[in-house]
Amino acid sequence: MYAIIETGGKQYKVEIGTTVDVDLLDIEVGKKIEFTDLLNGAKVTAKVLEHAKGEKITVFKYKPKKNERKKQGHRTQFTKLSIEDIKPIAEKGAKK
Repeated sequence: MYAIIETGGKQYKVEIGTTVDVDLLDIEVGKKIEFTDLLNGAKVTAKVLEHAKGEKITVFKYKPKKNERKKQGHRTQFTKLSIEDIKPIAEKGAKK
């Protein structure tokens, strides 16, 4: 079973037991967070594994014939989540 969750303006397809790198979240390591499935409204439970930085990328801008050059580096911060559970919502009229 899989679910589509949204965080940080991006959508991710997740399954139980997988890990996902999302934009930095303000949650302590070890805490759990819940997301809602965009397709059928199921509850997705994830555990925060770590906060880290991605690989460094180099941005180089220049204007030819003007002697203008600018070199910058950037490392995006992210949160690593472990998907623990996906609970589908019971349909109306269904017996428990």
